[in-house]
Amino acid sequence: MLTYEERALDALGDPTRRAVLKRLRGGERSVGEIAEGMKVSRPAVSQHLKILKAARLVTVHAEGTRRVYAVDARGILSLQRWFAQFWDETLLAFKDAAELEAAKDASGPPHEGVERQNKQQIRSLPK
Repeated sequence: MLTYEERALDALGDPTRRAVLKRLRGGERSVGEIAEGMKVSRPAVSQHLKILKAARLVTVHAEGTRRVYAVDARGILSLQRWFAQFWDETLLAFKDAAELEAAKDASGPPHEGVERQNKQQIRSLPK
């Protein structure tokens, strides 16, 4: 069984559904308003909205005889949290790698610049 995040990712895999969702970023719209100017029919837009609703990416409510759709912030937040777990893992891996490099630098040979300074200091000592 798919999680809602997996359903959302599957739903957003379709360019038409992404376009529909983008049109809703500006606020609530009816199917007719969403379909206006798109290369797909109103019934096709309705089918795409049905999939986006099942993935919890849009909400719908009735206003008289019209059905009005909007972005479902809960679904977007859920996706954001899902992606954040990958970012957290990446940051931890970067932190570990940086600490390892810092430890190598601290225990390894001095840097070239420090070496040059040491040689100059030795040369300037009175004989």
